[in-house]
Amino acid sequence: MEKSFEPRPIESKWYARWEASGQFKVDASHPSGHGEPYCILLPPPNVTGTLHMGHAFQQTVMDMLIRYQRMRGMNTLWQVGTDHAGIATQKIVENQLAAESKTRHDLGREPFVERVWQWKEESGSTITNQMRRLGVAADWSRERFTMDEGLSEAVRKVFVEWCRAGLIYRGNRLVNWDPVLGTAVSDLEVNNVERDGHMWSIRYPVTDSDESIVVATTRPETMLGDVAVAVHPDDERYQHLIGKTLTLPLSGRQIPVIADDYVDKEFGTGCVKITPAHDFNDYAIGQRHKLAPIEIFTLDAKVNGNAPAKYQGMDRYEARKVVLADLEAAGLLVETKPHKLQVPVSDRSDAVIEPMLTDQWFVDLTSEKGRKAITEPALDAVRSGEIKFVPENWSTTYTQWLENIQDWCISRQLWWGHRIPAWYDEAGNFFVGEDEADARAHATVAPVGALKQDDDVLDTWFSSALWPFSTLGWPANGPVKNERGEVVANWENDKIFLPSAVLVTGFDIIFFWVARMVMATKYFTGQVPFREVYINAIVRDAEGQKMSKSKGNTLDPLDLIDGIELEPLVEKSTKSLLIPQVREKVEKRVRKDYPNGIPAIGTDALRFTFAALASYSRTINFDIKRAEGYKAFCNKLWNAARFVLMNLPEGELPAPSGAPATEAERWILTRLKQTLGEVEQHFVTYRFDLLAQALYEFVWNEYCDWFLELSKPALNGDDAIAAASTRHTLLVVLETVLRALHPIIPFITEEIWQSVAPKLSIKADGILQRPWPKASDIPADEAATAEIEWFKNVLSGIRRIRAEMNIAPGKTIPLLLADGDASDRARAAKFAAQISFLARVDAPQWIVSGADEPAAAAAVVGSLRVLIPLAGLIDLGAEKARLAKEIGKIESEIKKCENKLSNANFVANAPAEVVVQERQRIADWGTQLTALREQLQKLG
Repeated sequence: MEKSFEPRPIESKWYARWEASGQFKVDASHPSGHGEPYCILLPPPNVTGTLHMGHAFQQTVMDMLIRYQRMRGMNTLWQVGTDHAGIATQKIVENQLAAESKTRHDLGREPFVERVWQWKEESGSTITNQMRRLGVAADWSRERFTMDEGLSEAVRKVFVEWCRAGLIYRGNRLVNWDPVLGTAVSDLEVNNVERDGHMWSIRYPVTDSDESIVVATTRPETMLGDVAVAVHPDDERYQHLIGKTLTLPLSGRQIPVIADDYVDKEFGTGCVKITPAHDFNDYAIGQRHKLAPIEIFTLDAKVNGNAPAKYQGMDRYEARKVVLADLEAAGLLVETKPHKLQVPVSDRSDAVIEPMLTDQWFVDLTSEKGRKAITEPALDAVRSGEIKFVPENWSTTYTQWLENIQDWCISRQLWWGHRIPAWYDEAGNFFVGEDEADARAHATVAPVGALKQDDDVLDTWFSSALWPFSTLGWPANGPVKNERGEVVANWENDKIFLPSAVLVTGFDIIFFWVARMVMATKYFTGQVPFREVYINAIVRDAEGQKMSKSKGNTLDPLDLIDGIELEPLVEKSTKSLLIPQVREKVEKRVRKDYPNGIPAIGTDALRFTFAALASYSRTINFDIKRAEGYKAFCNKLWNAARFVLMNLPEGELPAPSGAPATEAERWILTRLKQTLGEVEQHFVTYRFDLLAQALYEFVWNEYCDWFLELSKPALNGDDAIAAASTRHTLLVVLETVLRALHPIIPFITEEIWQSVAPKLSIKADGILQRPWPKASDIPADEAATAEIEWFKNVLSGIRRIRAEMNIAPGKTIPLLLADGDASDRARAAKFAAQISFLARVDAPQWIVSGADEPAAAAAVVGSLRVLIPLAGLIDLGAEKARLAKEIGKIESEIKKCENKLSNANFVANAPAEVVVQERQRIADWGTQLTALREQLQKLG
């Protein structure tokens, strides 16, 4: 092994070897390749995307689970792939064409789609290559793309079957419309952005009366499409007007006053203008009252011919200005006041979304037929516990959404995507089929003239809803091959991976993806897509703020892995930094803590950081300094391995014939057993933070800080049996803990393990081929553990006095022991040589009970006092202060325990063993407190 740990050469070497040797493949020559199936579905990232902190966090969690289960003997499949990302991908290629002064219409549909495929082949693998940098143990030979032929076949089949079953229909309904992209968009592609706006109050005259009604609106231009004004049925102010008509300002149309419980009579004037064609709430009211909607905008958000001629052809915001001016001129503009607005903005074009009535395709999720066939089975899967959410509270989010679900708009007005398999004849009839011949064959009426396929494509979420079973080869009867002729799936064999074990995803797509996968998978396979859903947290910056380019607090995981030098930041780092204003903010934040740039921490340290942060919290705060701490952990592990290997003879290390010879060995094995038990439990409960903490504390505190030290007397002593046994235990524990750490930090563990394995005569190509270390296979020795814990406490007490009293580490000092019991005397005699060796003290001397004691600094272990004489070493005043501080700490601990035990609810509800533990803690603290107070009194 090299003298120092350098991540980059190790990472670049090992991932290439892992992938080339097929270590991640399903049914590979791995000893665990024929175990029970264990599958995780990667939420397919957009083919346009690059790895961000959320991806890196989520994929670290998935990779930990896959590596852990593979080592446990499971037949693992991490199903990876990318999403065709209809809007995002089309926009990229359209931007390329715009740079050439062209549009997609200049090319035509087929040449444009060919151009997109070309872009995908050249640039669509960026994120998958970045995933390799993260170390993901994915079977890349099975990588899928939502537009590949196998998945496209599944999409066509699902659409056709649902349509023929009456579960997909075509209708004219209100949708989110992006007037720049010219397509309907999903809620997930709409950001509600707070902006400064205005609230305008407008007077609507009552027809043939001197009365009027005042309504307030943030979108006065939409009044051109008003069809009614609504009031609450119990509002006494307006009851006499219900059923009468108003004269709509600027248009002159007569519109009714209607009563509806939706209206909040306490808000504003208690009157609400109703524009069903351009507002979702108004649309619902219009449906209830059978009001015909009036569309006033074209698809590019200009005023159409349904409005008065004066406004026709105006952009919606230009029309707003003219409408307000005309209202004011007519004396109908009552008030204008500032108002904070939540404005729906397209995530893809930054255009303000306009609710629009358009002809679209919908999945029926709300009728009796739709609920029975699709919605209710998806609800029952969670209600029955067939699917469980972790943390459990997210199941409420899932069920509440499904209980209040709307029909799903699945069509998009794009060219890139799965073209809707429906054909229209010259009479306007449509026919669905997996191709035109199939559509004709299933036609219920004779088509009139030639058929033309629907121009729209399906929503990207439609194809990704089929991900759990389409990626496994459904509906093909045999092997599915990719464009290179390689088999990527075979439903007959691969359906064993359905349901998958766990879905790791964010809470923001519980509706858009999780629920829809359950709907589709239950309907077409009869099974749930996954047994558990682990909802991972959202990654924020160190101060808890959402990461955004405008704040300059975004982090690129690859920048953290490789480091950032400030000077070349402009060219080197993430795409967001190409924006000068953003670059300046990033540089300012970086320079604050890192004047010379961000140091490289490596993939393993980044992964350990994510694991240590992965609690059940809704968000996690990522701090680079914490990641640096885990880089130090990797260094610690590396140096410990070098120490062990340097103390071994050449060649293989023969195993001792008997049990471990020393109590230190039996203690470390007991602690290893306890740690592995904790780790296994934390994997089951998805508490990766506690898992990482348990391994960190064992490696850093117990193996490196204690066992390596405790091994030195045996390694340097005259007892050959103890030395040989200690060497073997050092190596065995190291090899075992490397396996336990491997799911979190795969690169460094592989590199070290390759040097360790030959010493133990282990025959395997890599650490991932080794079995998971089971706690049950490791012996425990509680008696030895008690002995070593006593020894550790004595050493810690001596070292604490040395540190706090500033005694030179190399100076040998006297050691006195007082009080204690027979076991303390026996242990002091047994460990005398080790105490002297490791604590740099003279052979311990016992003070006879009742004899005069010299002034001394003290540490207390149970009833035993460990004394360092003050004469010539320690300042008496400083020791008094130290003792007083220690007494204060113990009094505080006792107070905490007493407060718990005085709480009747705690005593009644806590497990009995916890209550007993708290009472024992009070007793133990009391013994130490008494000894410390006596020592302070002796010092005067």
